[in-house]
Amino acid sequence: QVHLVESGGGLVQAGGSLRLSCAASGSIFAIYVMGWYRQVPAKQRELVATVTNGGSTNYADAVKGRFTISRDNTKNTVYLQMNSLKPEDTGVYYCTLRSRTGVYWGLGTQVTVSS
Repeated sequence: QVHLVESGGGLVQAGGSLRLSCAASGSIFAIYVMGWYRQVPAKQRELVATVTNGGSTNYADAVKGRFTISRDNTKNTVYLQMNSLKPEDTGVYYCTLRSRTGVYWGLGTQVTVSS
């Protein structure tokens, strides 16, 4: 079983920054990809950013140039540095991990950006 625990969410004014962290623990074998998705009420969960075990990254167009994903393979931890935040970045941010044994999700952390 794999557990993902997110931290770092909160309330910030537009233009501000937040850093999310997600630590994976449990029976982890051969992590392929770690990443972040976000969701707002009545909308589907959407990709924010992913990073492979080789360091390749992928970003949603809406966050390119503002968000940076990074990963510490020694700690099974992924980070999301969010700068120049906008009100439309508000949502619940979920950490995800894809490994040889499946896809796993955290419980989410709320990010609220006020205008």
